[in-house]
Amino acid sequence: MNKTLYVRTLSGIALLIVVLGTVLWSPYSMLALGVFLTAGIMREFYRIGRLTGARPLTTYPIVVGAAIVVLAFLIKTGTLAPVCLAAALPAVFVLFIAELYRKQPSPLTNIAWEIAGIVYAAVPMALFVTLPVAVRGAAIDYSPAVLLSILFIVWANDVGAYLFGVAFGRRKLFERISPNKSWEGFFGGVACAVGVGMLVALWQDASVPAWAGAGGIVAVTGVFGDLVESMFKRSVGIKDSGNILPGHGGFLDRFDALILALPFVYTYFSIIFTL
Repeated sequence: MNKTLYVRTLSGIALLIVVLGTVLWSPYSMLALGVFLTAGIMREFYRIGRLTGARPLTTYPIVVGAAIVVLAFLIKTGTLAPVCLAAALPAVFVLFIAELYRKQPSPLTNIAWEIAGIVYAAVPMALFVTLPVAVRGAAIDYSPAVLLSILFIVWANDVGAYLFGVAFGRRKLFERISPNKSWEGFFGGVACAVGVGMLVALWQDASVPAWAGAGGIVAVTGVFGDLVESMFKRSVGIKDSGNILPGHGGFLDRFDALILALPFVYTYFSIIFTL
């Protein structure tokens, strides 16, 4: 095993342990993970923005994004009333006021990047921290099985796409954005994601068709998440969004699929479980 692969494997195992450990430990450790990921993803997103020539604020939008994640969690647990989420609206519009005093040449571009960062990172992470939480009477019912299942499906899609792509990849999936991705890898990833979805359905004694559908949705939207992040990086000529994860790059590089998959699979489950 060469040194690069060795480092990548070790850091991947460490990341897996941290993510699984914090999700399993308690709802509050899971919340801390969600806030941490929000901040890390937004920081890298704004770094990309600055490489385009824009000058978005960094600290304040990150605070707003993290606050939205915390508010979503507190509302889901019944600690705060849903109306409290309205506090995010004036907090976002402060970004417009701030540009009046910054004297930057492209205020609209800066505001666009700032708001895009909040939507791109905070909204999926708000879903991340609320998915396993429910209120039963006066107690918080924390059931991380669904969130863990989605994470397993995302990882299965990544691994399946890589292995099938290496073994059978011939036809390019989206060469302009990601030359190494192939249709063979894509379908291999979908097959693995659907298969793991069916397995977690058996684990949870849940509907196999529903979870097979979730696997397909996560696989397809996860690929788009990867492609969107590749588009961001390619537009500014960088390989990785950051270097905090040895062998893996940054938070965006590791969680790009989850970012785009969460809103779709959350909506999917919200619909099928209320029919």
